[in-house]
Amino acid sequence: MTDNIPLQPVRHKKRHDNKRRDGCCPWSRCCGGGDFRPRTVWLGHPEKREQRYPRNVINNQKYNFFTFLPGVLFNQFKYFFNLYFLLLACSQFVNELRLGALYTYWVPLGFVLIITIVREAVEEIRCFLRDKEVNSQIYSKLSTRGTVKVKSSGIQVGDLIIVEKNQRVPADMIFLRTSERNGSCFLRTDQLDGETDWKLRLPVACTQRLPTAADLLQIRSFVYAEEPNIDIHNFIGTFTREDGDPPVNESLSIENTLWASTVIASGTVVGVVIYTGKELRSVMNTSNPRHKIGLFDLEVNCLTKILFGALVVVSLVMVALQHFAGRWYLQIFRFLLLFSNIVPISLRVNLDMGKMVFSWMIKKDSKIPGTVVRASTIPEQLGRISYLLTDKTGTLTQNEMVFRRLHLGTVAYGMDSMDEVQSHVFSAYTQPPHDLQASRAPGATKVRKTISSRVHEAVKAIALVHNVTPVYESNGVTDQAEAEQHYEDTCRVYQASSPDEVSLVQWTESVGLTLVGRDQSSMQLRTPSGQILNFTILQIFPFTYESKRMGIIVRDESSGEITFYMKGADVVMAGVVQYNDWLEEECGNMAREGLRVLVVAKKSLTEEQYQDFEARYIQAKLSVHDRSLKVATVIESLEMEMELLCLTGVEDQLQADVRPTLEILRNAGIKVWMLTGDKLETATCTAKNAHLVTRNQDIHVFRPVTTRSEAHLELNAFRRKHDCALVISGDSLEVCLKYYEYEFMELACQCPAVVCCRCAPTQKAQIVRLLQERTGKLTCAVGDGGNDVSMIQEADCGVGVEGKEGKQASLAADFSITQFKHLGRLLMVHGRNSYKRSAALSQFVIHRSLCISTMQAVFSSVFYFASVPLYQGFLIIG
Repeated sequence: MTDNIPLQPVRHKKRHDNKRRDGCCPWSRCCGGGDFRPRTVWLGHPEKREQRYPRNVINNQKYNFFTFLPGVLFNQFKYFFNLYFLLLACSQFVNELRLGALYTYWVPLGFVLIITIVREAVEEIRCFLRDKEVNSQIYSKLSTRGTVKVKSSGIQVGDLIIVEKNQRVPADMIFLRTSERNGSCFLRTDQLDGETDWKLRLPVACTQRLPTAADLLQIRSFVYAEEPNIDIHNFIGTFTREDGDPPVNESLSIENTLWASTVIASGTVVGVVIYTGKELRSVMNTSNPRHKIGLFDLEVNCLTKILFGALVVVSLVMVALQHFAGRWYLQIFRFLLLFSNIVPISLRVNLDMGKMVFSWMIKKDSKIPGTVVRASTIPEQLGRISYLLTDKTGTLTQNEMVFRRLHLGTVAYGMDSMDEVQSHVFSAYTQPPHDLQASRAPGATKVRKTISSRVHEAVKAIALVHNVTPVYESNGVTDQAEAEQHYEDTCRVYQASSPDEVSLVQWTESVGLTLVGRDQSSMQLRTPSGQILNFTILQIFPFTYESKRMGIIVRDESSGEITFYMKGADVVMAGVVQYNDWLEEECGNMAREGLRVLVVAKKSLTEEQYQDFEARYIQAKLSVHDRSLKVATVIESLEMEMELLCLTGVEDQLQADVRPTLEILRNAGIKVWMLTGDKLETATCTAKNAHLVTRNQDIHVFRPVTTRSEAHLELNAFRRKHDCALVISGDSLEVCLKYYEYEFMELACQCPAVVCCRCAPTQKAQIVRLLQERTGKLTCAVGDGGNDVSMIQEADCGVGVEGKEGKQASLAADFSITQFKHLGRLLMVHGRNSYKRSAALSQFVIHRSLCISTMQAVFSSVFYFASVPLYQGFLIIG
């Protein structure tokens, strides 16, 4: 190779991450707050606790009563610009240095400080009142005296708390009982993970079977819970009832938890508290965003140092012209004070007032309605962005999934041929039994019947393998008994953790197979003829980011057949299904059309096979150590030689005016990077459709690399290409950053566009941080979901889009917009104007001060270079 990259030692720069996750204060580890341990919690007996647990108090304040004033003053005077004026004012207490009345120095400084202190105090008071409102919410607690009322701040580990519908969960709890007839409940988690879809939660089976909630206090039982951590998607614990014969042990997972800051969406629940205060999952995942100082303010601060240097030089010249006579060192200080107008204190006031006006203009712009400015100190940053990092789903796209394609290998059905699918499904459930026998006879039309049965099996699998639950609403009230009994279509709403799954279930309904009921252990489908098919849910294996697949084992009540259905990404399903010659090719074709592809497969099980699996699965779930690994090993024993049924393609359409907005940004010299968790082909297709990559640009797809040598060879291959967009996966990116961080960032920054697919939330923030460190340019991050918060907070300017994934990103951002197309006007018009006007204002104030200082120097020269104030000179002349 002609231009090899030299194999250099790995260079890791120490990064300071100010996002504390281990406590509520920066000194939490020093005071033992970071020493988290597993615990055993006895139901209804907080006095039996093994250790001290933090109070269940929410505290989002930056200061307390004693640290407020010192903290505010420190944040103000840690910059030279403000420290200079403080020293200037303090010098007037020395008689030899006094040049006038004290108020001429202290009043302007005091005015600035009072405004700052009042502003901070108002924010702290608002925060205190919000915290007080949350901490004072009243909940019902089960006790030996019956049901008593308790404040949220008074809840302790081990308490049995009753949470009503539409009420916030006050602490991290294990779900014990519910009033719902189906034995489950729904949670709204948009304030925890940014997702607006409801989550299904299941109670502990042993406690749900108790006659009344008061019986929870009569049994001798406890919960073993893992140590507190930041993972909101996983939990390991066990429930034990000792007074039974034999004792009852149940494994606990994320499906049995009620995390704090979520809201009960259906029914009334009872839970036992396991974590409180700073050990809550929501608190540990709340990062204090770094205090963002605009580049313009830092430049003004640097300019202040230069002006101060000029001030020192002028003072030395004036003393030198006096030949350093007498107490010349005092004369130097007097001249420093005399010419102090070179660094104007009014500059700070004028700039702050100007930023408030610019922020007001952004909020009142009718062409970008709904825009909110949450950081009024950095509006001019918007006009100096060099790199824009954007999420894909919900930001560039609408996050509205539409089913587009069903592929069976030999035949594919698009939107224009869904009536054929519907006819196949209809014939599968309406054909008389003797016709089915005739179809198996020699000479029958085997091709037609084979395709019909394959379509039926595919639709049936799609209708079963999901976590969607139909919820019936009537006049705004959920779970009406009459509506649920008759399965009224007009009252039914589908709820799931992913819009992809809702679109799949809605499609099966459109072709004739409707999901009409679901609870913890059963599922009901309605056929085109109105018949209800009942299925017993034996096991569910939820989708995770690591596994990239989900599965379900069901028993058909009519035939007794046990079937294992599974769907997932092609990268994992390719090694699970039986050998075929079309899966990889068709997945690539559908992905190039911009579709999100899922592979669906099934496997029939005998009763003996399932019983053997269930015994091993339950044993693995009861394990405390390495539970996830043992459970995954048992599940993988089923995932072999599965029958490939079909591929599904779902489209997520672009938002309005995405293409012209990206073109405007690109013409302005802003480089756009797209960071997404989608697969490579889908991300590449979206980049092309959105014109993030122009038609005449080549695309270099970075091959998957796992070792240092592979990364070295692939970087060399990429280095030979010019004006080429880069597409790289998160795994390959991790390897490149591990061994060749500097070389990779140098090459990537030269690309006109970069697409990072399969990107984790932490990787998004890492990319933003690397761009800031390696280029020194300003970055802007745009996102709409909870997984974009870390990226938004890390960027110099964070913009949140209020989308279908909640307002978590919007609330954490510096600026909030309602549509991606508003970003063009926000950056190109308001950002540019704010920067130009701030620069012009600062120049005017500094020039005015230089004129005053020049006049002062002339007057001092008239009086033989004496340090005489200007107004005193006028008096002497008069």
